[in-house]
Amino acid sequence: MKFEEPVIEVIKRTYNAKSFRFKKPEAFDYKAGQYITVTLDSNGKKISKAFTLSSSPTEKDHIEFTKKLTGHEYSNMLDAMEVGDTALISGPFGKMTFEGEYEKIALLSGGIGITPMISICKYSTDMKMSTDIMLICSDKTEQDMIFTEELEEMKKQNPKLTVFNTLTKASESWTGCRERICESMIIRELPDYAERVFYVCGPTPMVDSMMEMLHNMKIPDSMIYKESLIGY
Repeated sequence: MKFEEPVIEVIKRTYNAKSFRFKKPEAFDYKAGQYITVTLDSNGKKISKAFTLSSSPTEKDHIEFTKKLTGHEYSNMLDAMEVGDTALISGPFGKMTFEGEYEKIALLSGGIGITPMISICKYSTDMKMSTDIMLICSDKTEQDMIFTEELEEMKKQNPKLTVFNTLTKASESWTGCRERICESMIIRELPDYAERVFYVCGPTPMVDSMMEMLHNMKIPDSMIYKESLIGY
């Protein structure tokens, strides 16, 4: 489906990330974890990028994607967008979806790769699903952590949702984990990992590393969903 809609809200999530909301057309249906392409016009030149939706299918009035602002041409165009500016949206796309079909899942995210995980967590929480969810988020610093307040609120509503944060370049005041996501972390935090379906999203090197790790842990491809963020 293709449609053109104006921005209805811009939300500053962190020092370098914003969410962009658009009215959801009635005919637009998607699954938690799917992505769209967003086309912007720059002086007659059309540029398109893919973004996983950070909204949930349970949110009927809007769709949302979230972008890390990198200073590149397209990123600067998005950063300059205000309420009322329009974008051409196509979708939904992608097979890294969740509709409640698994009893236990593990979500591994790197940086802005948390966006499909947020969609999945929102969907599961709003639908009051019994799925046991463990979300492991890896970021660089405290300032890079995103959707922390939203996840805290979801945890209050969903006793089956657990969130574990790790920072690779944390300040001295950070008292949490400082490891990269690795096999020992998975075994320690998820002793029942062999019973879970894994969802992995982040920059390509991170996703490749996670796939190698999961294969070494004898997790079959049939129990892994992945999405790589290219040029995010």
